[in-house]
Order: sequence, then C-alpha cells, then structure tokens
Amino acid sequence: MRQLLMTMLLIVTVVLLYSTISLGDEGTKAKITNSGGNMAERISRISP
Repeated sequence: MRQLLMTMLLIVTVVLLYSTISLGDEGTKAKITNSGGNMAERISRISP
C-alpha cells in the first residue's frame, strides 16, 4: 500500500511539473509561439 501511494505521488508530481513548465504563462509553448511570431515578422520585412 505504501509503495502504491509513493508511486501515485511521484506521478502527480511529474504531471504538475510538466504542466507548469510546458503550459504555463512563460512556459515552453508560449515561448515557441512568440518565437514563431518573431520569425514571421522578420521574414516579412525581407524585401526580395
């Protein structure tokens, strides 16, 4: 029973860390979106 509880706590911790790092306001997803927007803006300023 103790081992099951520790396993569940570990899984919950990993899920919380993932959601905080990846989906937060300053998370990886937001940084990738911002970088894509910046690249699109720079490409559009290049004149052929």
